Amino acid sequence: MALHYHCRHCGTKIGSLDQISVHSENLGFHKLTEEERHDMISYVNNGDIHIKSICEDCQESLERNPGYHANDYLIH
Repeated sequence: MALHYHCRHCGTKIGSLDQISVHSENLGFHKLTEEERHDMISYVNNGDIHIKSICEDCQESLERNPGYHANDYLIH
């Protein structure tokens, strides 16, 4: 099992954690609502988990330009 993190706004690969065994509580998944989990986490048949997060560049863009929150995709 591997965890793969990608930016939800620009699609950039943030990073991966390979061959790990952790509980969702250690990753903070338990703090998400059902809707957030459904939106942010997807499971692949091989056991990998894909997580939508936010990269530093998009976070900085959103802080400088709050109106960007209305956009699904950011280009930087």
